[in-house]
Amino acid sequence: LAQPMTPELLVSPSSQEGDLGSECPEDRGNWTGRLDFLLSCIGYCVGLGNVWRFPYRAYTNGGGAFLVPYFIMLAICGIPIFFMELSLGQFSSLGPLAVWKISPLFKGVGMGTILIVSLVAIYYNMIIAYVLFYLFASLTSDLPWQHCGNWWNTDLCLDHHVIKAGNTTLPVNITNTVSPSEEYWSRYVLHIQGSSGIGDPGRIRWNLCLCLLLSWTIVYLCILKGVKSSGKVVYFTATFPYLILVMLLIRGVTLEGAWKGIRFYLTPQFDHLLSSKVWIEAALQIFYSLGVGFGGLLTFASYNTFHQNIYRDTFIVTLGNAITSILAGFAIFSVLGYMSQELGVPVNQVAKAGPGLAFVVYPQAMTMLPLSPFWSFLFFFMLLTLGLDSQFAFMETIVTAVTDEFPYYLRPKKASFSAVICIALFLMGLILTTEGGMYWLVLLDDYSAGFGLMVVVITTCLVVTRVYGMKRFCRDIHMMLGFKPGPYFRACWMVLSPATMMALLVYNIVKYQPSEYGSYRFPTWAEVLGILMGVLSCLMIPLGMVVAVLQEEGTLWERVRQASRPTMDWGPSLEENRTGMYVASLAGSQSPKPLMVHMRKYGGITSFENTAIEVDREIEEEEE
Repeated sequence: LAQPMTPELLVSPSSQEGDLGSECPEDRGNWTGRLDFLLSCIGYCVGLGNVWRFPYRAYTNGGGAFLVPYFIMLAICGIPIFFMELSLGQFSSLGPLAVWKISPLFKGVGMGTILIVSLVAIYYNMIIAYVLFYLFASLTSDLPWQHCGNWWNTDLCLDHHVIKAGNTTLPVNITNTVSPSEEYWSRYVLHIQGSSGIGDPGRIRWNLCLCLLLSWTIVYLCILKGVKSSGKVVYFTATFPYLILVMLLIRGVTLEGAWKGIRFYLTPQFDHLLSSKVWIEAALQIFYSLGVGFGGLLTFASYNTFHQNIYRDTFIVTLGNAITSILAGFAIFSVLGYMSQELGVPVNQVAKAGPGLAFVVYPQAMTMLPLSPFWSFLFFFMLLTLGLDSQFAFMETIVTAVTDEFPYYLRPKKASFSAVICIALFLMGLILTTEGGMYWLVLLDDYSAGFGLMVVVITTCLVVTRVYGMKRFCRDIHMMLGFKPGPYFRACWMVLSPATMMALLVYNIVKYQPSEYGSYRFPTWAEVLGILMGVLSCLMIPLGMVVAVLQEEGTLWERVRQASRPTMDWGPSLEENRTGMYVASLAGSQSPKPLMVHMRKYGGITSFENTAIEVDREIEEEEE
């Protein structure tokens, strides 16, 4: 006799051995393994910000005192919002725009996110172009920033190698001198002397332009294949930087005078905590480093299976990211201590504050090592892998967001659409390759993801907890993970995270400080332009509201209420994961009863199905 067959629709996901992709929409693509997602998140979060931005921000905000607001912001804002973004993405399997089916009235938040990510992607890839420039410059027997005497050097250039070899008894005045690496960066790479300010960009630096073109080409090749290929690349790009960072740290702490820099790094200067700038910088560092608010986490999680343990992944990535930032801080401050001893000045006067810290201090450190070109090449290759991981996530966020909005038109042509986006952002970034390009990079860095990013994250918190409902959101997570978030997460989502960010936002506006690059002060029109960049992302929210209300029918209040409710197809993307209120709400659904009732009849109930049955019972009791 033939064995009875279980209908395909009713087969438990746990009974399909080895096929991890069985729960994900095939036409959208998904991770090929659970470790791919974790390593991709680590690669996304552990980026240039850890090596370049964190030491730079700590250096300019009181050294060790910066760690206090950093960890406070990590606990209050970073970890809870990180988990919220992963939950939204994994539950819905949608990108940053389409996920606002949860409340179409606030779709403008997604539009604001895409605008912010686009602006950041423009200048972030310019930093990768600088890395490529130094990478190629390292392919030589003698590093070009090792000695003075080149055409770009001035009379202020002081070669420390010559002083050590000279055995001179005369005192050398090193107060107003500049290191060869600093002049190489400012006068040769940037050629900033060819520009009088942000309003005078000067000529395009064609070598930088070609590096920018190459960096965009590499990024395009990364996103061409989607998450299936990039998920394997991260096995190397997410782990290799740690090896090099540890090697550089060991070399740094063995340098003479390294303890001076480490002491400056660890000693808190608490008077800095009274400045709003330090707290804002700490919050933005969390957002930049963890990628919170940029949509990248939501995008990556949307390619997960429905029951992936993102709760565990949240703590692995966030705490690992913080440890990496501190490790990188030790590596760079040990070198700052050595340089302060060589120059005979305090640590806080060793290097100019600016985005070029990693391109001045680290290259100088490379010249002190045996086989310096080899070490230099390794270091900049590490920066390249760090940067590409994050840039890939930015681009995947933009592409996924738009293709999820127009799946029938754009998803089959995803490669061509990705090429169009890359070309457009490359052309917009050409201003950064000019002699005054660094001024524009600083402007983008200061304003593109400033208060606009905070407004986006605050609104997301409020919509999920107030409009959609904390109880319903926790129930969704219960359905997905098998347990509800604890009081720590609920308290942060409801009160602490939005309240802290609102206070920071108001304080930042009241205590506004204009941008500067070294001794250069930006003109008023540049400040206004920067503020407009931040305001534009905020204006997307009311613009989205107007569009959503116009698409509804009835009185104004009825339209607003209808637009604020989740759409009919909101919920898990696959029918076997839709239980309770989500059953039979997909177009073409053939399941008139809760699917888990059928699964009880056929057997094969897993812990997740039991959880779904509990959720169904809880909903029924509330309705009664």
